[in-house]
Amino acid sequence: MRVTRAAVVVVAALSFATGACGGGDSGPGVIEKAAETGTLAIGVIPDQPGLSLKTDGTYEGFDVEIGKIVARGLGVDPANIQWKDISLPDREQAIKEGVVDFVVAAYTINAARKKEIIFAGPYYVAGQDLLVRADSTISGPEDLEGKVVCSNAGSTSARRIRSQYPNTRLQQYDQDVRCLADLESGAVDAVSTDDVVLLGYSMRPENVGKFKLVGKTFSEEPYGIGLEKEDRAGCERINEILKAAARDGSYEAAWEATLGRGGRPAPTLEVSRMTHCRA
Repeated sequence: MRVTRAAVVVVAALSFATGACGGGDSGPGVIEKAAETGTLAIGVIPDQPGLSLKTDGTYEGFDVEIGKIVARGLGVDPANIQWKDISLPDREQAIKEGVVDFVVAAYTINAARKKEIIFAGPYYVAGQDLLVRADSTISGPEDLEGKVVCSNAGSTSARRIRSQYPNTRLQQYDQDVRCLADLESGAVDAVSTDDVVLLGYSMRPENVGKFKLVGKTFSEEPYGIGLEKEDRAGCERINEILKAAARDGSYEAAWEATLGRGGRPAPTLEVSRMTHCRA
């Protein structure tokens, strides 16, 4: 078949337009997926009380509520969300392979991850902290020398303990709950991850009186919503949804219904920091 120059130009223009509005060569972005199917697959960590906890097939927590806010903003009823359990080390791969449309999972925005995916947000800025037994004398990271510290494998928290506090012994698991069991038994001296993750664990009824949050953060962990790297339109749209949630009170309501039950006031969503979609 003979192809004219005009036809080539038309095809090229259509290809450019398709790539610009969605996920490029990797398929439709979250905007298109939501509009076409009325569903979204959202990746969460299933064992983080206060953030995302799965109990009898039901998910609850601040990250879960943020996922619902984003879904509503994209026109998807939360009843039609497909929640996907993922582990910390698998988050980027799940996004790149299309297992999930986006991830809301205590997901720190950093340069290494931005080489592989794109981030909306941050929707919260956490800080690495320590959870210790109620009778512990550990009052901050300066007291960790010679101690055994447990953290989640593949997390920024584990890497920071290893690099900044080399005189500690680092125990790593793929689930935070295993660290909690070791802390209770005395096998480790502290659990280290982001403050809101530890807050969620300390709030659990079975943990009240056993552990205490040191409350001396030693990092800044901006939590983002991870998407496929080429889906800039979806990323920008999610930022607009988050900004609207800050204005209409739904962001604060999500906090109060979850982590706010521990007595910590709702944070201010710093919309000026939402600059990662085109970084």
